[in-house]
Amino acid sequence: MQYPEPIAQLIDSYMKLPGIGQKTATRLAFFTIDMNGDDVTRFAKSLISAKRDLHFCSICGNITESDPCDICQDKTRDQSQILVVEQAKDIMVMEKMKEYHGLYHVLNGVLSPIEGKGPEDLNISSLLKRLQTNEAVKEIIIATNANPEGEATAMYLSRLIKPAGIKVTRLAHGLSVGTDIEYADEMTLFKAVEGRTEM
Repeated sequence: MQYPEPIAQLIDSYMKLPGIGQKTATRLAFFTIDMNGDDVTRFAKSLISAKRDLHFCSICGNITESDPCDICQDKTRDQSQILVVEQAKDIMVMEKMKEYHGLYHVLNGVLSPIEGKGPEDLNISSLLKRLQTNEAVKEIIIATNANPEGEATAMYLSRLIKPAGIKVTRLAHGLSVGTDIEYADEMTLFKAVEGRTEM
């Protein structure tokens, strides 16, 4: 049986979202049809608003309504540190922790030869410009994911930044709190040993 065109288009639209297959998209489409009119209107308006009103900060690359973003405008933050993340959503995770008070820089991805992503595809040149124009920066903290692409990106950034005399550090990786050693994989254990700290 073929769905009416509006439902088929809605299913197709949901399938464009990451991780949404045919079954989930169909379920979401029928859920949307069952929503009351006001909820559907609010949902549609929020989609349009997010696309129309949000853009990337011209300094750090964070998603923002104002340019520069609130974090870049906040002079009470530690201007000597920049934490480099893969995606803007990573900033939200770090901010929830309420322990880091420095600045950020969003790469918008990682180096990935398989996907054809090189340095020119990432937000690296603007980071280097920030470092050239801001002498207050003393440390770059690289917070890319602990996978081959994240590690390669971290090494690449380190090689670019260290000659400028700026300290480059990497977030520690290893055993998460509550993890039993017997269940950890070899790479996690290696990173835990490598990133050990004095007690």
